[in-house]
Amino acid sequence: MAWGQDSCHIREVTQLPGSHEFGSHFLEAMAGDPDPRAKDRNVVYGLTADLSSRVPAQDRALYISKSTDSGITWTQVARVGSSYFDADIGEGERNGLAVSPGGTEFVITTQKGAFQILPQSGKSGAVVKSIDGPRVPETDPMVTIPKVKGDPVTAGAVKITPNGRAMAVSYGYFDLEPQILTYHKGRDGSWIEDGPLPPIPTEMDILSMQFANERNPGPGSLYVGTGDQAFRFHPQTKKWTRIDGVGDDSAIQGISMVGGPHLAACWGVYNPISADVVERVTHAQFLLHRQTDEAGPNIRAFSVEVDPSRPNREVVTSLTGVYASSDRGKTWKRLNELPDGEFRSARFTSNGTVIVSGIEGTFLANPFSATCSPHLKSRGQ
Repeated sequence: MAWGQDSCHIREVTQLPGSHEFGSHFLEAMAGDPDPRAKDRNVVYGLTADLSSRVPAQDRALYISKSTDSGITWTQVARVGSSYFDADIGEGERNGLAVSPGGTEFVITTQKGAFQILPQSGKSGAVVKSIDGPRVPETDPMVTIPKVKGDPVTAGAVKITPNGRAMAVSYGYFDLEPQILTYHKGRDGSWIEDGPLPPIPTEMDILSMQFANERNPGPGSLYVGTGDQAFRFHPQTKKWTRIDGVGDDSAIQGISMVGGPHLAACWGVYNPISADVVERVTHAQFLLHRQTDEAGPNIRAFSVEVDPSRPNREVVTSLTGVYASSDRGKTWKRLNELPDGEFRSARFTSNGTVIVSGIEGTFLANPFSATCSPHLKSRGQ
């Protein structure tokens, strides 16, 4: 079947770089040019981690790739070698990716901290510069990860402002209390640390971050999802506000700020009421598994994406698959054409199709085509 905007066909992406062993087709993170006035808003960048045990340790790498055709084909932009991450302690699960305006450089996060990636024209390699961050103060005997005093603290979520002059990076994942450091761009192009934001009112890990308004050129309000709640940092008052409406012990794995704070949580999806209030989707029934009758709102979501051009359209990736809504999250359908498995990331393209990625690989889907009918099926149907 030919792929097109009016097709319901699910197309697998097989051209991502690396060994093509397990996990190498999984886009851990996707990002675009942060500048809303960028010449080509259609370009998508993706980060993959080629860390299979079948690949010799010295050949394992992180790859940054670029797509200019809505995710159909991908071109390698930079390869980051194994000395900049630690595949033995959870690498490949929470690596972050941020893009500078124009796509001229990148920032990635690993178990060894944050790194500035400068691609080299016509070469597969890249110049990799370490970004100053916190260090492990003492070894915690209760934490069984191979880090010692003085090692870099794990870096997680990362966001660059639309003007490319400021950046926020979260640190701490089992090796330090959660904290967010801010940076500004120096005259030589390097990232210079400004210092930490005031302590976030939680002891849980930071899982997600988004700036409130992508059209604000500099750093505005910052939304942060943690292992238990969601918070908003106000740069004027230097204070944190807890987002009202989030249930107890809700790990906020993903945030979209199109039209307000949309949250992907464990267990549930939240839609915005106002800048500081959300409402959990409780009436929608997600089909949780293809071969069971189980349905309900208690979905374990990893990301929620809202189409900037068509904000009534939403996509959620989860432990049990991918779900789409065309009515602002009131009703949902499961993309049953995708293989069974865990999906972690998604991104809308300019033509209305969606790139979805997870353990089973990366796929292009078109759940909002007029020719597509719902595929919610229960056992026995």
